[in-house]
Amino acid sequence: MKLLRIIPDGTKFRFVRFRKVSFPFSALCSLVAATLFLSVGLNFGIDFTGGTLIELQAKSGKADVAALRQTFAGFVQGEVEAQEFGNGEGVSLRYGPQPGSEQAQSEAVKRAHEALDSTYEFRRVETVGPRVSGELVQNGTIGVLLAIVAVLVYLWFRFELQFAIGAIIGTMHDIVLTMGFFLITRTEFNMTSIAAILTIIGYSLNETVVVFDRTRELLRRYRRMPIAELLDLSVNSTLARTSMTATTAALSLLALVIFGGQAIEDFAKVMLCGVLVSTYSAIFISSPSLIYLGVHGKTDAELAAEEKGKVAAAKKTTASASA
Repeated sequence: MKLLRIIPDGTKFRFVRFRKVSFPFSALCSLVAATLFLSVGLNFGIDFTGGTLIELQAKSGKADVAALRQTFAGFVQGEVEAQEFGNGEGVSLRYGPQPGSEQAQSEAVKRAHEALDSTYEFRRVETVGPRVSGELVQNGTIGVLLAIVAVLVYLWFRFELQFAIGAIIGTMHDIVLTMGFFLITRTEFNMTSIAAILTIIGYSLNETVVVFDRTRELLRRYRRMPIAELLDLSVNSTLARTSMTATTAALSLLALVIFGGQAIEDFAKVMLCGVLVSTYSAIFISSPSLIYLGVHGKTDAELAAEEKGKVAAAKKTTASASA
């Protein structure tokens, strides 16, 4: 039976020449992400800000968002954010920490049940105090930083310096663009988002390492080949594997976005964005960066010196055997 091939054998597409477009494009996207981060900021969830999140489902008809806001304004201090979901039958309400102790938070939830139990079903209630949210911010930040440091250490031992720097550039590029997705779409940033970012770091590193492994192998085989041609050859030779991995992951995540429900939808969207960005960067960012990092095949002088060393070593071995 003939196997399905998304990428034909012997593909010789010149990917590296697009670095003159991909580098400025990625730099512009990174600049936009940084500007939005400093000016607008992330849409932090209650995991990081503290407060209460309540999801309601109307028992009949559609949810009345205006009436719900007015109801909550009677016993909740501060702004109440409300957002419809589904077919308008569901609504998500979020408000900040209430003045006083955690008992004030519990009292607000209790009064919400008393006012709405007859017309709405409480599907989800989450309450996070200021102290807990501060600890989550600290632990989440430390977790991401430790993951990045672990990646850097792994790359340092796994590759030569130039390859390690190229992989680091690709990984940081993917993190920045993924954060840009949060900033542009205003997707809520919570502990699930931290899990998504850590997963994307691993996926990005895997995609880059596959291409770089082939590049090192080809450097030993084609020592006089120009580096741009060699990088094109390494990307093309791993393109079938890269495309199959990305397609499989993207289809799975797309199914979760469509059918997974609200609880997992945001995670799946972030992961889908991360898979696409990681695949793009492995081909158009990490690999071409090796050109500017000084990776190249051996020169004629280096090859001659290496050959001379092999001959001298062979003569020494022969002389030792004769003696």
